[in-house]
Amino acid sequence: MTQARGFVVACLVACFAVVGAAVAAQAPEDSAQAAVESWLRHVDGGDYSASWQQAASSLKGAVRQAQWSQMLEGVRAPVGQLVSRKLRSRQYTEKMPPTTRTIGGKVYTWGGNGPHVIVEFDTVFANKAAAVETVLSAMDADGVWRAAAYSVR
Repeated sequence: MTQARGFVVACLVACFAVVGAAVAAQAPEDSAQAAVESWLRHVDGGDYSASWQQAASSLKGAVRQAQWSQMLEGVRAPVGQLVSRKLRSRQYTEKMPPTTRTIGGKVYTWGGNGPHVIVEFDTVFANKAAAVETVLSAMDADGVWRAAAYSVR
């Protein structure tokens, strides 16, 4: 009976360890959303250079920092300051749809395979009461989630 009780205790300990590890492991959507929200603080503050520095390697490889700042200025200046932002949706995908932007008359396209999370927010800006912000996040080679594209519609 002592062996049986020891076996049951060992099984319970193993089960709790597995459940604890599963709870401790963060879902990709959670990690990506946290990274996106951190990145958006730079965008909201007008620090577009910092947003480029913290961006995914795919974005940095497709758009130079000066052009990124110019693009963000063109997107954010018309809508004004952030008033509020609420999570609308998150979607994990293994293939990010191609993103194309025209900046200074030049067309830039980036995208790719691998882990991505599309994070959307219902956002209120000073000059736009109902907007949807979309941030495509990518997991870089170092295992860190970073913003790979941004849009406001």
